[in-house]
Amino acid sequence: MSFSFKLTPLFTAAALLLPSAALAERAGLPGANEPEARGKAIAEVTDATNLGFGDTTSEMEMVLTNANGDVSERRLRFNTLENKDVTDGDWSMMIFDEPADVAGTAMLTYAHILDPDEQWMYLPALKRVKRISSVNKSGPFMGSEFAFEDFSSQEVGKFSYKWLRDEPCGELTCHVVERRPLYKHSGYTRTVAWTDTTHYQSRKVVYYDRKDALLKTLTFGDYQQYLDKYWRAHELFMENHVTKKTTLLRWDDYAFRTGLTAEDFTQNSLKRAR
Repeated sequence: MSFSFKLTPLFTAAALLLPSAALAERAGLPGANEPEARGKAIAEVTDATNLGFGDTTSEMEMVLTNANGDVSERRLRFNTLENKDVTDGDWSMMIFDEPADVAGTAMLTYAHILDPDEQWMYLPALKRVKRISSVNKSGPFMGSEFAFEDFSSQEVGKFSYKWLRDEPCGELTCHVVERRPLYKHSGYTRTVAWTDTTHYQSRKVVYYDRKDALLKTLTFGDYQQYLDKYWRAHELFMENHVTKKTTLLRWDDYAFRTGLTAEDFTQNSLKRAR
């Protein structure tokens, strides 16, 4: 999942290298008698749909709703830089613009495979950059139902996989795959992901907490295609089944290959983000 969600985030989060289930099967997708290999292959096909995007910028509205139905809204920007080193993950930066009490707050993420992701936050009230501990990344991000780790690039090597079944998902058919984190300090024992067999995009992810109890569900909607290759979900809805709170992310103004470089993703650039 890159939320850029290759949540895909999680959000996650596509170049149509393998645009249909039939093509995926001809490409060597293992059969149902090899559920682990089939699950990993589905993840690899999904990941391949996003290769080569370079960089993206986008804007986002975050709508927080508590158990009593009270609503608060935030506006932010999200930038992503593709890491062409296949042994490592992408870089991303999230910058809050509204409301005034959080304006200028920014988070930088360097995603890794099995090594702990590196994340920093700039807190304008303190005028300093704070590193986020790897053991605290399961906590809520800025009061939302997304955890810090949900906003990290969902690289294939971060998980083990097991294909469970194929089943209808709305008007589409989805592969249903269980993923278990291989990295330390995850807040989840496992997630179950629904990926459509047409464009290989995430449609739903169900999260289970450290006690393997149902925690929350993320659904993806309003997919749009860019550059005739890359798919992006414009709505991500996270429902926490324990707190009864929800967070809706609405994305717009996607732009690709804008010229962002590594210099735009440094701790110093966090301070200049606003």
